[in-house]
Amino acid sequence: QVQLVESGGGSVQTGGSLRLSCAASGLGFSSYVMAWFRQVPGKEREFVAGILRYGSSTTYADSVAGRFSISRDNPRNTVILQMNSLKPEDTAVYYCAARHAIMWSKAGHDYDYWGQGTQVTVSS
Repeated sequence: QVQLVESGGGSVQTGGSLRLSCAASGLGFSSYVMAWFRQVPGKEREFVAGILRYGSSTTYADSVAGRFSISRDNPRNTVILQMNSLKPEDTAVYYCAARHAIMWSKAGHDYDYWGQGTQVTVSS
């Protein structure tokens, strides 16, 4: 049974930082492209960041580039999203996703597995 479990969400003030973790189990982790998405109630799920299977390349949404950093630790089956200089518009539920492919996709329907999400709230 595949599980993706996010942690590290919380409430911070503008300019603060949070570190989200996603622990994966039940899958060959290094065979999966990993990504983070976020969703605000009433809006579509939005791609945030992606990382290739061995961490050789990353990509970011324009709205978070330069502030967020995605990384992965394959031996520990973990993917991290380091979020710095947070803004109120970053407030959302953040989801970890896994795609059995060699390239990321910015479309949520291309991902095979999802975590349950973790809430991030940034206050002004």
